[in-house]
Amino acid sequence: MLPLRRLPALPLPHGSTRRRLLATGASAASPLPWPGLHAWRRAPPSELRTWGPNGPCVPDAVTADQPEAGAVAVAGSSLAEMGALVLSTADPLSKTQLTHAAFSQWASGGLPVGLARAPDHPARPDKPLVVTRKEIPTHKAMGVPLNAYMLHNLAHVELNAIDLAWDTVVRFSPLRDTLGDGFFTDFARVADDESRHFRWYSQRLAELGFRYGDMPVHNLLWNECAKSSGDVSARMAVIPLVQEARGLDAGPRLVQKLLGFADHRSAEIVSKVAEEELAHVSVGLYWFLKVCQMMGRVPGATFKDLIEEYGIVVKGPFNYLSRDEAGIPREWYDEKVKHEAASKLSEVHDRLAIVVEMEKENAG
Repeated sequence: MLPLRRLPALPLPHGSTRRRLLATGASAASPLPWPGLHAWRRAPPSELRTWGPNGPCVPDAVTADQPEAGAVAVAGSSLAEMGALVLSTADPLSKTQLTHAAFSQWASGGLPVGLARAPDHPARPDKPLVVTRKEIPTHKAMGVPLNAYMLHNLAHVELNAIDLAWDTVVRFSPLRDTLGDGFFTDFARVADDESRHFRWYSQRLAELGFRYGDMPVHNLLWNECAKSSGDVSARMAVIPLVQEARGLDAGPRLVQKLLGFADHRSAEIVSKVAEEELAHVSVGLYWFLKVCQMMGRVPGATFKDLIEEYGIVVKGPFNYLSRDEAGIPREWYDEKVKHEAASKLSEVHDRLAIVVEMEKENAG
């Protein structure tokens, strides 16, 4: 079970973060998440799980290899139990089907969040072969077209994202009384979105003559998830505000590469996924701010301390427009902006010091 080490019933950051003290009212200046967050939360579970001639659409028919996700029955008396079942499911397609069925059942009402134990590692199929990041061959070395290579990598990211979202639901289910049902609804919805994205990428891979599992992958994404397994504030910082924010950065570049490869269909899918990832970054920011408020911590300082404490690397190039839209302050992640802000603050302090000295002289 999750160790509830500190009040208020939340696993708080440790180490350097302990040294941060919150001045009264400091959290009032916290950034606001994406304005579209409310509409995203209110939307019904999306059935647009196929990529048609003109974009996302409802599957036309049930096939033997890709039955309707909504037709899958999920055995579980709570959302946490359903999430644990998804995490224990190795087959990627079954994982996406169970995810959609679980979220649809939860969204219909009548289920509690419940309690369940998250596995240390999610179940995985025999393929793809998992290697270190340095051992990943290039598409040229494998003799694979660039677009298929990129789509396979993206499909792997989405499969991990499904498990990351469910791990958040299951692992922090003991905090339901503190966090409230909204936390678990949000991350179950994120899991459902990611399952739809995986389906789109898998479909496009099949159209190109490939399938998920044909190329080696690395396990870096899950390793970063494991770092934050005992701290809900770290989970929000590491996954939505770092990992998923990287998707905002990479999306436009990947689209341009696919367009340069003359694969407009794949480019459209990547563009749509990047657009929808905005909600995932924003909802992570929302809950990070909420948890910081509960803990009595300054959000910006806490984010920086957590990134340093858990050894997470944040590097550009950054998609400032998308990150701004999601609501992440630039000084949280960009050292250049942070130094510029510090320099301006130093100038202000110097000017104030001069004014104070002048007032002392005049008073004398």
